[in-house]
Amino acid sequence: MRFAFIVDPLDSLKACKDSSIDMMRAAQDAGHAVWVIQQPAIHWSAPQGVCAEAVHIEMLDERKDSAPWFVEIDRHLVPLRDFAAVVMRKDPPFDIEYVATTWLLERAEAEGAHVFNKPRALRDHSEKLSILEFPQFAVPMLVAREPALVQAFIDIQRDTILKPIDGMGGSQIFRVRHDDPNRNVIVETLIGDSARTIMAQRYIPEIGDGDKRILIVGGEVVPYCLARIPKAGETRGNLAAGGRGVARELTARDRKIAETVAPVLAARGLLLVGIDVIGDWLTEINVTSPTCMVEIHEQTDFDAAAMFIVALERECQV
Repeated sequence: MRFAFIVDPLDSLKACKDSSIDMMRAAQDAGHAVWVIQQPAIHWSAPQGVCAEAVHIEMLDERKDSAPWFVEIDRHLVPLRDFAAVVMRKDPPFDIEYVATTWLLERAEAEGAHVFNKPRALRDHSEKLSILEFPQFAVPMLVAREPALVQAFIDIQRDTILKPIDGMGGSQIFRVRHDDPNRNVIVETLIGDSARTIMAQRYIPEIGDGDKRILIVGGEVVPYCLARIPKAGETRGNLAAGGRGVARELTARDRKIAETVAPVLAARGLLLVGIDVIGDWLTEINVTSPTCMVEIHEQTDFDAAAMFIVALERECQV
């Protein structure tokens, strides 16, 4: 089969750790042809419908960032419906261009394309706010744009995390205590003049033991997580913020959370999901481009990328 992956510019991907590359390798190892598409190339025109310039690549065994990890075989304009599956792996920001891409991908579905994760589900699931659907697993929190509400929450909880609802990689995440002399300016910076909705959560001390990324593939829970442990002096475990990744088996609580959300999200066409758990609490549900496959594979031999390709094959045969 021919699989197309919508990804960031190829020269920005890191061969040593990028989950998209790991998935493309797994697809090639399973005998499939790998094509890549850049988001700006996706367009609609008559009579092709939704199409894009697609690049057929062959994956090399090189896993060092300093060396080429693919060779280009061919490129030409292809209607998206001509691929067995289209895998949307473009990183946020989740801006109007991302939304426009989901509209085009949804049109491609109407023309016969198989797109994963499903564009409507991508559009409908805020990676921060989706946890509101599972309040039994959520730490005390607030979603608001009124500074007074946020300030009152800080006073009640005493130690909090504030973050924008459209961030990624740990950007603009602040730990704010009730007696922090900078709390007012932090709230003003994040919210402005009631212009930006943010999320406030009670601080979870177990972050010191890691922010656990748990992968869910085709409704099945990967048995290992990657605990992203903050570097000294940090409250963020994100690998992009310098966190250290340690693979671990899931705890009973981890599994309960993951197995509760998995069937709900899978039924909506979310083939790959990465949930974040700190201590016993669900903190985020990542659906755009979940990562950590490579680290889990290297440390446990569990191949989540191959598991994803099997799930993708199964969806293409339905």
